[in-house]
Amino acid sequence: METNVESFRQLGIAEPILKAIIEEKFETPTEIQVKSIPLILSGKDVIAASATGSGKTLAFGSGIIQALEKGKGVRALVVTPTRELADQVAGALVKFSRYNPLKIAVIYGGVGMGFQLENLRHADVVVGTPGRLMDHIRRGSLKLGKIRTMIMDEADLMLDMGFIEDIKKILKECPAERQTLLFSATISSDIAKLAQRYMKSPVEVSAVSQVDPSKLMQVYYDVADDMKFSVLAHLLKNETSDLAMVFCNTKRSVDFVAKNLNRNGIDASAIHGGYSQAQRNHTLSQFHNKRAQIMVCTDVAARGLDIKGVSHVYNYDIPRESKQYIHRIGRTARAGNDGKAVSILSPRDYGNFDAILRYQRVKIAQETTPQVTKLEASKGGGKVLFGRDRRECNCGGQGHGQHQHGGHECACENHGEGQQGQSRGFGGPRRSYGGQGHGGSRGGQGRPGGYGQGRSGGFGGRSGGYGGRSGGRFGGNREGGYSQGNRSGASSQGKPGEGQREPPMIIKRNGRVVRVKRRY
Repeated sequence: METNVESFRQLGIAEPILKAIIEEKFETPTEIQVKSIPLILSGKDVIAASATGSGKTLAFGSGIIQALEKGKGVRALVVTPTRELADQVAGALVKFSRYNPLKIAVIYGGVGMGFQLENLRHADVVVGTPGRLMDHIRRGSLKLGKIRTMIMDEADLMLDMGFIEDIKKILKECPAERQTLLFSATISSDIAKLAQRYMKSPVEVSAVSQVDPSKLMQVYYDVADDMKFSVLAHLLKNETSDLAMVFCNTKRSVDFVAKNLNRNGIDASAIHGGYSQAQRNHTLSQFHNKRAQIMVCTDVAARGLDIKGVSHVYNYDIPRESKQYIHRIGRTARAGNDGKAVSILSPRDYGNFDAILRYQRVKIAQETTPQVTKLEASKGGGKVLFGRDRRECNCGGQGHGQHQHGGHECACENHGEGQQGQSRGFGGPRRSYGGQGHGGSRGGQGRPGGYGQGRSGGFGGRSGGYGGRSGGRFGGNREGGYSQGNRSGASSQGKPGEGQREPPMIIKRNGRVVRVKRRY
């Protein structure tokens, strides 16, 4: 179908953007575009409840492109929760502004600052994640005093991820006289409080539902704990699907599922926050271009990404909140296409599933569990690696002493939750823990030492790892990493969910506690 140009023109969109819309083959404006674009172009603050894939980037992008004065410094800021969403938004802005090109800087962690610093010097628009934006603000390489438009994209997810304080600080750096746009899948009480404090008489619009209920089939299978993976593998092999997304609640679960699917002849790619940016970009590129058909992911890694053509969503782990279930199933049954949402629950999921069933809009039918052969699945924590370093990791779920390989990139979940903790591998001259991200407070990169070697090693190096800058699994002391860390380390809390000590292993005999073992 051809683009209905007049329907976009009536919203107030300028001719240069209309030309780009025609070339992108958009047909008619989406509901959120119809409701929000006239308000945005008139300069009003807007709170928009909109789902992923609803067309919100064109909505706020048209406002940025038409109002922005080029070459006057950073005039527009878009804050996103994840690196992938930052890339996606920046790419869309480049397309929409092709006939009035803007200089756009994309800012996020996990990559070097050099290229970002150069782009910031000439940027008209900055798109970035809260943590790295704050890094640049603190060092003076990003100044927000000329901001005219500030956009918070996927605001509810940013709050869920613990970025509320960073968001407040970023807002305070912007001029009081600005336009503020807030896009969120849900408008919670926290979102409302944020809007009340930092927005001026915002107008609320809503266009959340993108799923056609008549096109979406929701089913569940009730299985034993030890049959979960086998049932998932059976369904993936036997269901006719285009693209499939398999959701897990944790990074460790993603690694377990993806690794064992590949071992059993099912080509699956994994994505979560523990992978390097290059690996995450590779996975998304493969999936977008349909060179890969199965993506195993966490909610955070996949949230906000507009991925078209998903026919099946599998809940390997049942989400903890009903709204998260809605976000997941909203990936399929779009644009008139059929979709199927499959939940595989075992006794440990009953509590979460009960909460989802009580949600008024959810109707999930039970299917008869197929008779399947139990598959052997390794419980090791090794991630799916790429290229020449795609090797099996033997480090196991909790232990560290079984690591047999040195020199290649190890991305095991246990071996560094820090920002760069898995960037170098576990070689080092002593074949101990060495490697960037595990050095001690005086040991720099940790090459000479390793696991707790005093000044030359230990956990909590400058670059991350256990208790490093992004927070480690065990946290460490207030100033740094695991007792040896420096000021770059996180506090004992780290980032939410990553900096606490793991609970001790309690060993009982005849009902009595006989041993309490710390998990290191």
